[in-house]
Parts: sequence; C-alpha cells; structure tokens
Amino acid sequence: MSSVKPDKQQQHDVFQAIADPTRRSLLQLLVDRELPVTTLTGHFPMSRTAVSKHLRILSEAGLVTERKVGRERRYRLEPEPLLELKRWLAFYDRYWDNKLDALKRLVESDES
Repeated sequence: MSSVKPDKQQQHDVFQAIADPTRRSLLQLLVDRELPVTTLTGHFPMSRTAVSKHLRILSEAGLVTERKVGRERRYRLEPEPLLELKRWLAFYDRYWDNKLDALKRLVESDES
C-alpha cells in the first residue's frame, strides 16, 4: 500500500479565478511586491473577510501564495499559471492577425 498522497487538485482554474474584477485588481497590486491582507483590503470597498475570500480563490488557482509573517499573512503573485491564459489567448491573436491581413489585402486590391 502506498503512503503517497495524490496531488491536491486545484479547486479553481485560472479562468474562473480571473473572471472577477476584484481578483484581477488584486493580481495587479501583487505584481511587484508581496503585501499583507490588511494593505490589500485598503484598496477595496469591502471587508477584510471578503478580500480574504478572493485571495483564497486566487490561491486555489495557484495564482498567489501566502506566508505568515508574525501575526499577518502576506500574499505574492505566482505568474506561472497565467501562461495557460496566454497560450489560450495566443490563438485569438493569430485569428485577428489573419483577419487584419485579409482586410489589408482587400483594401489594397481595391485601391489598384
């Protein structure tokens, strides 16, 4: 019998996590620095409990990590899961590039 536990499966995926504007704002605040939940709460018109719930969803998606420093919890952005979003959006970049190239060819052929 193996004593190895299966990896904890993410409870929220990246797409679910960033769907909420508050969570996107939290990620922006954490881009360059680690911040305590009390500082993050000061940026939003909601309770510390509500901000903590948003941070928990981001954490479950792997987008933030937390560490305890004294009596406070500090949060830091983990950008690697955003690569999944980047790859997904890259397909649509190619789609729009192709559409714009086709439009350019059409316009240029009409000018002749």
